[in-house]
Amino acid sequence: MASKRTTTNGTHPEEGERVKRAKVGEAKQKKQLILNAFVEMCSGHQSPGLWRHPDDQSYRFNDIDYWMDLAQRLEKAKFHGIFIADVLGGYDVYKGPKNLEPAIISAAQWPVNEPLAVVPAMAAVTKSIGFGVTVATTYEQPYHLARRLSTVDHLTKGRLGWNIVTGYLDSAARNLGHTEQPQHDERYAIAEEYLEVMYKLFESSWRDDAVILDSKKGIYTDPTRVREINHVGKYFNVPGPHICQPSPQRTPLLLQAGTSSSGKRFAAKNAEAIFVAGHSPGVVKKSIADIRAQAKEFGRDEKSVKFLAMICPVLGKTEKEAKAKFEEYLSYASEDGAFALFGGWTGIDLAKYGDDEELRHVESNAIRSAVEGWSKASPGIPKWTKHIVGKHLAVGGLGATVIGTPEQVADEFERWVEDGDVDGFNIAYAITPGSFIDVIELLLPELRKRGLFWDDYEVPGGTYRENIYKEEGQSGLPSHHPAHHYRWKAEA
Repeated sequence: MASKRTTTNGTHPEEGERVKRAKVGEAKQKKQLILNAFVEMCSGHQSPGLWRHPDDQSYRFNDIDYWMDLAQRLEKAKFHGIFIADVLGGYDVYKGPKNLEPAIISAAQWPVNEPLAVVPAMAAVTKSIGFGVTVATTYEQPYHLARRLSTVDHLTKGRLGWNIVTGYLDSAARNLGHTEQPQHDERYAIAEEYLEVMYKLFESSWRDDAVILDSKKGIYTDPTRVREINHVGKYFNVPGPHICQPSPQRTPLLLQAGTSSSGKRFAAKNAEAIFVAGHSPGVVKKSIADIRAQAKEFGRDEKSVKFLAMICPVLGKTEKEAKAKFEEYLSYASEDGAFALFGGWTGIDLAKYGDDEELRHVESNAIRSAVEGWSKASPGIPKWTKHIVGKHLAVGGLGATVIGTPEQVADEFERWVEDGDVDGFNIAYAITPGSFIDVIELLLPELRKRGLFWDDYEVPGGTYRENIYKEEGQSGLPSHHPAHHYRWKAEA
């Protein structure tokens, strides 16, 4: 089976341009990449079934030592962060409706634990790496979440990021008091007001110097420097004040994923780093340009908005070794698990289609558009059936899977930067920690040789935001962010 994207000579559709681009690139200052490890508190994550591989340790996700060891390994390699995905329900569309069995058997993001709980343990054994945690706005009261996020931002010394999602699984909605999810645009309307409440709690409820710790006068906090927010809206009524004092970042680093028109508008206004997924840079380039343009309309520095593409590198010291490794991974993958994930991501049950049915010609617009995107990224596949789709998703999920030597994979990283305008990558794994060890030992030296990755944190021991912006002292929202004005500053 062809990979989603190979870097082998002769298979890359733009291989002939690679040397030309490299020569041109030498004259330009190269963009240093932001690299996060992309994980979830489950087995396999984007590679269903790979928990069966003898070298995979992801089945240990209930073990706190597993997470602490991973955090230390990634910090030693100078990863910017650990991006922890999450879902609040099971993938129950495939062979459905409401059929969890394929996900349960294959461990396709099932079972899955709550991600925020493990962050303090990882922070306790590290000093600089950041932690991006996914929490949905649709099912969580802002007052309660603000306390949880502020608490963990305190405990990590400002190394927390919040990946803001609205949710996409009806199974989650049913377990949280709904018959189904709110409509897509409604979810983003809720999220907009949600963020307004959060900004008021994080930024304007406490003055910077509210906590004075005056032991002689017996005053811990000056009550004149704490105020109610008195938010009254369509979805939320929150008088406040915030129950936590300001944390090192006040507002955690704001992450987001979503490329619908509503999602892009929301990201352009709020997000500081945006997670994109596609099998080639051409798939994400238009969305990135659109969001940057909209960010500028909000008065933001559009280049300060960072875009991170999901990518799963399969590395070998030789091309032959990398390809053999990929084939070995495929032998452990679960096709049913891939179909279960696809059903949750798209709402489409692939069990309804025949084994040899070409998906380019089915009645579903969603399937046809997805297949067209994949076929452009992997032009060597003559007929896209559901089994080809299953193999396509089985290692690395919806993102690009890049197979090759460190030089070939680095070439592909550079192509994504040049052709897609991405700023870095959320690196998904086939097996863990093996995939990350390969990145650390094989790929990072090549990226550093090309000036594409730093040697150390810009602000060792600093906040997540300082190290993303590479600016000491930039712990709070930057001045051009639309929510910056909420901050209650100490009087001069």
